[in-house]
Amino acid sequence: MASRSTRTLRIRRHSRVRAKVSGTPERPRLAVSRSNRHISAQLIDDLAGVTLAAASSTEPALRAELGGGGANVAGAERVGTLLATRAKEAGITTVVFDRGGFVYHGRVAVLADAARKEGLEF
Repeated sequence: MASRSTRTLRIRRHSRVRAKVSGTPERPRLAVSRSNRHISAQLIDDLAGVTLAAASSTEPALRAELGGGGANVAGAERVGTLLATRAKEAGITTVVFDRGGFVYHGRVAVLADAARKEGLEF
């Protein structure tokens, strides 16, 4: 049997999650994407196919604040806080969480907790 790559397995997990999770205008999907160097999150209305709010550690303001990288817990926490602030400005209070096939641990969990602490409900 051929071994499967880590990326292939993550995509399969993500497709299982996406079969059950969908965003609406009232309750958009909080989608998390993580790489070795950065982390980003978006609030997506899947019915219209639009992104309502987004935050990423690649943004110039956050890069300067984080010292260039967002591949740590502090970066994930800052991105979660910023996303929740932008969501409140857009009038969004409740979301459905999409971990993107990543394990709910470490940076993904910290981003979610920071968004909850800032006022998002999920």
